[in-house]
Amino acid sequence: GAQDGSMAQKDNKNSFANILKNSIEDVNRSQVEAYDVMTDIATGKVDNLQEAVRTIEEAELTLKLGLEVKNKALGAYKQVMQMQV
Repeated sequence: GAQDGSMAQKDNKNSFANILKNSIEDVNRSQVEAYDVMTDIATGKVDNLQEAVRTIEEAELTLKLGLEVKNKALGAYKQVMQMQV
């Protein structure tokens, strides 16, 4: 019935919101890890430099991906807002 459709829409909204939230948390976590690794490099606490560099590179890629997702989501939002109902 009509309620089934509204429940599906609510679930989709929650799923999309959760995806965005999880993406932001992943970007944040990778940035914190990279910062910690850079601090360890600067203070000479790094045992495996190759692993440290990989962590920093992953954080950079995660940030770039997060920015792309944000830009796409913002673009889609603007297009939806411009539509005539």
